[in-house]
Amino acid sequence: MALNIKKLLVSQPKPTSEKSPYFDIAEKYGVKIDFRPFIKVEPISAKEFRQQRISILDHTAVIFTARTAIDHFFHLCEDLRVAIPETMKYFCMTEAIAVYLQKYIVYRKRKIFYGQTGKAEDLVTIIAKHAKEKYLAPVSDVHKDDLFDMLDVKKINYTKAVMYRTVSNDFTKDEKFDYDMLVFFSPSGISSLLKNFPNFKQEDIKIGCFGPTTAKAVKDAGLRLDVEAPTPEAPSMTAALDLYLKKQQDGNKA
Repeated sequence: MALNIKKLLVSQPKPTSEKSPYFDIAEKYGVKIDFRPFIKVEPISAKEFRQQRISILDHTAVIFTARTAIDHFFHLCEDLRVAIPETMKYFCMTEAIAVYLQKYIVYRKRKIFYGQTGKAEDLVTIIAKHAKEKYLAPVSDVHKDDLFDMLDVKKINYTKAVMYRTVSNDFTKDEKFDYDMLVFFSPSGISSLLKNFPNFKQEDIKIGCFGPTTAKAVKDAGLRLDVEAPTPEAPSMTAALDLYLKKQQDGNKA
């Protein structure tokens, strides 16, 4: 018997590396995987930013939690004609995010700090060692507050600045929506699904998701969650999909 799942939609951009585990899964189980984000990020205009009454140059350090934040920060500075001084310090969630700064600044000449583990606690420990700085944190209009709650506990002086927004990446009338399984990575993805398909009926369509907040959004929307990650057996979404498809395949052989 063939697998019930032949076509999957992963709500993320297509991986740039050919070594992505998604491609291995597609080959291993003979399934077709389409990559299509349900949400996209848009810049806010210089005019909208000015309405927040935040002066970028009043700050001595910037906190970056994602590469997207770096792109929008520097593009907005360009639109506002703000020249960032060489004395500005940068605090990044991971080394990969820190290295991405090279796109905009001469890396070796600047003061750049980053967490070793990618966890907010790690970054907060580093920031607390530089407690006298005035921090600016570029964020999306939809963002998590865990990092900021920790900074409040440490009494760090920071300003949150909305520099981009997360919006639904709407489907066109010509786009086929004939998937056996949908995979989500954020609550915004679920909102976008229901916005694009207000009469969406799940029926036999399987839903997979990554992260507890996304899982909650699936259940709150009255949908059935079939595959969840991370779990002890499946720390990543691809590991969870692999396990699920293998079970299906074995079940069909029985």
